[in-house]
Amino acid sequence: MIEEDAYCMEILTQSLALQKSLASLSKLVVEHHIHTHIQNALKSDDTVQQEKALLELSQLYELSNVRGKI
Repeated sequence: MIEEDAYCMEILTQSLALQKSLASLSKLVVEHHIHTHIQNALKSDDTVQQEKALLELSQLYELSNVRGKI
């Protein structure tokens, strides 16, 4: 679009639509990860797995603060 010298509003509209789609995808992946991997790790008797799950939750929280809401 840029190479074709498209109108700025068209480029911005497409860019924002793509960003929203990626945000939606990220939210779905995060929800799935929490409801499967994190949940299973926290239920585990393996304290290493539990600690890893807590670390991942912390990392997800940090990512969501840096990049906006997931």
